[in-house]
Amino acid sequence: MKKLGAASLMLAIGTANAATQSVNCGRLLDVKSGTWREKVTVVIENGNVKSIEPTQGKADVELGGMSCMPGFIDMHVHLTHQTQPQVEALRGQLTLDAIDRAYDSVAFADRTLKAGFTTVRDLGASEGLNIAMKRAINSGAIVGPRMFTAGKAIATTGGHADPSNGQSRDLRHLHGTPGPMEGVINSPDEARQAVRARYQEGADVIKITATGGVLSQASSGMNSQFDDAELKALVAAAKDYGFKVAAHAHGADGMKRALRAGVDSIEHGTFMDDEAIALFKKSGGWYVPTISAGRFVADKAKDANYYSPLVRPKAAAIGPQIQGTFARAYKAGVKIAFGTDAGVFPHGDNAKEFAYMVEAGMPALEAIRSATVSAATLLGQANRLGSLEPGYAADIVAVSGDPLQDITLLQKVGFVMKEGVIYKQ
Repeated sequence: MKKLGAASLMLAIGTANAATQSVNCGRLLDVKSGTWREKVTVVIENGNVKSIEPTQGKADVELGGMSCMPGFIDMHVHLTHQTQPQVEALRGQLTLDAIDRAYDSVAFADRTLKAGFTTVRDLGASEGLNIAMKRAINSGAIVGPRMFTAGKAIATTGGHADPSNGQSRDLRHLHGTPGPMEGVINSPDEARQAVRARYQEGADVIKITATGGVLSQASSGMNSQFDDAELKALVAAAKDYGFKVAAHAHGADGMKRALRAGVDSIEHGTFMDDEAIALFKKSGGWYVPTISAGRFVADKAKDANYYSPLVRPKAAAIGPQIQGTFARAYKAGVKIAFGTDAGVFPHGDNAKEFAYMVEAGMPALEAIRSATVSAATLLGQANRLGSLEPGYAADIVAVSGDPLQDITLLQKVGFVMKEGVIYKQ
């Protein structure tokens, strides 16, 4: 495929490429073996890798001076919003409709894809916005990464992801009490209803908020927010519908309750203790660290005007802990999948997470694997995503230089292809 102009690119988005095309890579990282394959040609047909062969001559796309890798997967994003100072965020809540937020999010999706993230797991949005975005990307209406979405995250009354948090009594009376359809539950029966509502709205994964959170307008960022019966009902219903379950958790008790109930991943995991580490290993649960979000909120907590008085102390206490927790979990052998919580910080900066992981002690190759083969495994897409080999999606990113020697090169992706279509060159 030749380099596409803007108009031609828009026509190509979301369509299969019937003709065979080829990409010459100076080197290609085999993420499974951890070795570079020098001077290879990736042959692509109908958006999938057909073969990888030694380079014999010119190809449709010449990346002979670059290092090629599978497209990256971010297992924790929120593409339908982005961080703002508290005054601007409040103004938006009062003056903007869902359609306004949808228009804003088009740019967030574009930035994410062009940063090299060809697949994301979006873990929560209200009003079905992330599911609508997934459909728009799949249809070719907008540019963005392949999306797996949670729809509305499931919380308890007053818990992290209760949409009525921070509202006055008059506003709560006006809007009504949110229930299972809105992702708020207070019993095992309501837990089952909430999972079925996510199935009805077209979600791909279930997201629950097992503990308090940093950015919600509530006092605690760590307290447990579901009882054992509610958690067991949530997980059982999710499994009935073929869903995996991702659990937001900062506090150790809520994390352990969620792992015992059988969730598939813990997001953030800030105050993970030795017992929680043992439960991760016993249950086979995955850890999605989101160091980037922790670093960002810790920095913004120093600004008295950025977060509300309820949020600021939580950001200062929780944010700085996540990188250290990640280091302990990696050393202990907990399974780790790459995730950033983009939206808490600006979209497009996702690749900074690689550097934070390496800074905390994970080798560069393992950090890349966490965003390719490991993330694909957690997604349930290990036979299609996360590697470049025959039968896999032709998702290719390329950088100049060797990211195994300098992981920050992944913040300067020069080429992005998703399913055989070029989005950045």
